[in-house]
Amino acid sequence: MDNTGPQVFTGNANPALAKEIAKYVGVPLGEATVTSFPNGETFVKINENIRGRDIYIVQPTAPPTNQNLMELLIMIDAARRASAMRITAVMPFYGYARQDRKDQPRVPITAKLVANLLASSGAHRVLCMDLHAQQIQGFFDIPVDHLYAAPVLYRYLSTLKLNNLIVVSPDVGGMKMAAAYSQLLHTSLAIVAKQRTSATSVESQYLVGDVEGRDVLMVDDLTETAGTLTAAARLLKEKGAKRILAAVSHCLLTDIAIKRFQDSPIDELITTNSTVVNSIPGFKLTVLSIAELLGEAIKRINGGESVSSLFEINGKGDKGIL
Repeated sequence: MDNTGPQVFTGNANPALAKEIAKYVGVPLGEATVTSFPNGETFVKINENIRGRDIYIVQPTAPPTNQNLMELLIMIDAARRASAMRITAVMPFYGYARQDRKDQPRVPITAKLVANLLASSGAHRVLCMDLHAQQIQGFFDIPVDHLYAAPVLYRYLSTLKLNNLIVVSPDVGGMKMAAAYSQLLHTSLAIVAKQRTSATSVESQYLVGDVEGRDVLMVDDLTETAGTLTAAARLLKEKGAKRILAAVSHCLLTDIAIKRFQDSPIDELITTNSTVVNSIPGFKLTVLSIAELLGEAIKRINGGESVSSLFEINGKGDKGIL
């Protein structure tokens, strides 16, 4: 038995992705019991020997966020107490990432709290993808490997026949990501300025850029209620956009989001399986696998190799995203 190779475990957040990752790494998915007591408390037992091993726990903290976060923390603690040599929390989606600053009085910085909890529970390293804000890496006092979905999305986008494409940021906050994709796809760039009317509603106001008669690619890191994307899409259609696609790294689709996509002028939503993605009846939804990306990162971390080449597209690093 190889005692130097990685071992991959998972909670209940996205076991299908964990199985894909383990298959790519070339190891069986580790056996662990992760259940809840009748009172809601989480129980974890790792059912195999991990003493002195390199452990990777795949667990996006998507809804139910608190449940999945507690599963991850308890699994890390169980692995630490079982004498694992190194424990890496593989978090394709990092929950609480939007609570990354104190933008009003008497509010927490929960993204920092989660970082503290991960380190305190015994994680030696975190592997994540497309954080809502890159500076969240600075909340950790342990190493963070931050990957990007761009290479996976780019491979799919390059297979589409897009006419006179333009990349659009659906809000001001996504401008840097949109600029990176426009550079990557050798297209021009536009932006939709918006005004949020509530936590679930957005009123788009004006467009900077010309989309008339062009195919449009909107890019964002996350959508939950789809208010920003669908409001921007309606404005783009009014301004003469021909075909509208949306590429989003993480999709946490609520019931209101599904209804909004069905009623929107968006022709296709492209996302990844960083979380379990609900289907949208009557709407074109494409879910791309990131198992190879994360699996390759695990193999390189385990072997003490660089992961920076995973940012490369067509042999070139995408400095816009980095």
